Amino acid sequence: MPSTPVHTRVLADLGRALSLELTAVQHYLTLAVLVDIWGDSTSADRFRRETVEEIQHAERIVNRMVSLGVAPGASQLQPAGHANDLPGLLRLSIVLEEELVAHYGESVAFCQRLGDLENQAFFQDLWLEERQHGEALESWLTSLESMPPLSLARAAV
Repeated sequence: MPSTPVHTRVLADLGRALSLELTAVQHYLTLAVLVDIWGDSTSADRFRRETVEEIQHAERIVNRMVSLGVAPGASQLQPAGHANDLPGLLRLSIVLEEELVAHYGESVAFCQRLGDLENQAFFQDLWLEERQHGEALESWLTSLESMPPLSLARAAV
């Protein structure tokens, strides 16, 4: 249990973060299944790894909430997006990662204004990791967009 009370906004930010991370788990798991059905086991494996990373983030948030003496609760999961090809799925994933990055950035700034260095560092770590996820997805998308059309069509089968 914390020695000083935690601001209610920080607790709300943790709850929102949990909702976003669990949304990402659902999203990447759905994409893994979908592209596996398309016959793209390489991309399915990569989406499964993303799923595991997002589960680990959710676990860290749950641990943080419990350590602060609050019951973890995700308020609402967003439905998994859909697209007709791998580039479309990656674009949806990038939007989700951008939402996570924005949320963590706002949380870092709020904690900084509040002088809550411990929670600021917690959100900062997640912010950096989600930025890296987004950059990796953008690189993956860029590599697909530079493929010849026939190769791209095969990648989406």
